[in-house]
Amino acid sequence: MRSERSAVEETGWREPPPPRLERKLVREAQAGSRQALAGLYSAHWRAAHRAAYLVVHDAAAAEDVAQDAFLAALDAIERFDRRRPFAPWLHRIVINRAIDWARREALRRRVDEPESEPAEGTPPAPVGEEMMQALAQLPPDQRAVVVLRYLLDYTPGEIAAMLELPRGTVNSRLRRALDRLGEIVEVER
Repeated sequence: MRSERSAVEETGWREPPPPRLERKLVREAQAGSRQALAGLYSAHWRAAHRAAYLVVHDAAAAEDVAQDAFLAALDAIERFDRRRPFAPWLHRIVINRAIDWARREALRRRVDEPESEPAEGTPPAPVGEEMMQALAQLPPDQRAVVVLRYLLDYTPGEIAAMLELPRGTVNSRLRRALDRLGEIVEVER
């Protein structure tokens, strides 16, 4: 029977490790292990990058946002409660950084280039181009809750905890976003 560590190493650290091994990696990272930090990074990079991309709609910016979020998470790793799952904590940081980036970019566009088109990149599978274009038309706060709920499969309660918002606010943002997405898709047909 394989050990947990060898099972994770065989996957190339490309997916979150089992909870027990993840807690061990966090504990070792909190103790200063560079290998454990690298393991957490490798295990969660793809999901963090995807979450960032789905909010910012720019491949290069998503990479910057995800890297910035990882650096912030690693700087704060000693304060992380290792009894909790690592992914929701990291996704909260990623989504908040992505919202901030999207807001700054929208403001910059309004000031610098009012007629410019949004930056293009290749969306991660399985989100289609039509949905990416529709998501890009939502405000960043609505886009973030849609990404967390429907693309990353968090519950409204988990989203509320991640973003430090009342659950009612999450639900109303989801409702407004879904209504707006319905309008966008209907107009385009």
